[in-house]
Amino acid sequence: MGELKHLDPVALRQLIKDTLVPMALYSPDVEELLMSTCAQESLLGTYRHQVNGPAIGIFQDEPGDFNDIWDNFLSRSKLGDMIGALASTQPPRPIELQNNDKFAIAICRAHYLRVKHPLPSASDLMGLWHYYKTYYNSVEGAATQEQFVQNYKLTGGSAT
Repeated sequence: MGELKHLDPVALRQLIKDTLVPMALYSPDVEELLMSTCAQESLLGTYRHQVNGPAIGIFQDEPGDFNDIWDNFLSRSKLGDMIGALASTQPPRPIELQNNDKFAIAICRAHYLRVKHPLPSASDLMGLWHYYKTYYNSVEGAATQEQFVQNYKLTGGSAT
């Protein structure tokens, strides 16, 4: 069996910028939050479908979460039009998240956009952890701080 491969972190950082800058949704803090989320959820794209579960894509979005974000936050908005344009089907379907990384990036950003609390600083690893755990993984989620810190190392980021 071959070695598992993850996305190149430099290329993924560039893809995040290329995806979010035209929508005015980019900042270095956003980049670091999405990189750390991707590292934790899929080991930077190593896993694109959850074993024994419904989550898919580089951010391991669940179809129910996608549908909630799309139906209740994006579907009748200018932002939804911009994000929807990244999908190959209209209206976009959850399966699009599995291999369309630009679309997955935009949906993950939309997930975090719904949070009322300010983003943590790109340099604050524990802030990134707490934000991710509270607003993405949830208190019931399996992610641990130790895993998060270890997986963050894949990103090449400099948060401490």
